[in-house]
Amino acid sequence: MAKTAPETGTNDTPMVEHSAAHDETIGHGNSPAAWTAVFVMLAGAALSSFAFIFASTEGNKDAGTILFWIGVLIMVIGLALGIILKKAGFGVGGHRLKNSGD
Repeated sequence: MAKTAPETGTNDTPMVEHSAAHDETIGHGNSPAAWTAVFVMLAGAALSSFAFIFASTEGNKDAGTILFWIGVLIMVIGLALGIILKKAGFGVGGHRLKNSGD
């Protein structure tokens, strides 16, 4: 058999199987705090999106502008709510989510 040239760009480190490399579950934000923040922020984004279109129709500029900023405020409230719930123990790895085995 003929010798082949070594592949370029390979590491000397051993390959780690994909499943072994990602053994530890980190949660990926799957918690009541994260879901609450996402849903509240989605509601604010939906309201702001509706208000943007509503304000572009004739005679609705002022009402649409007010609704837009209310939607932005709801998004900020959703972010703050997520942070508060995380500090209260409802985030990933939070003390209120641990199963005591009872």
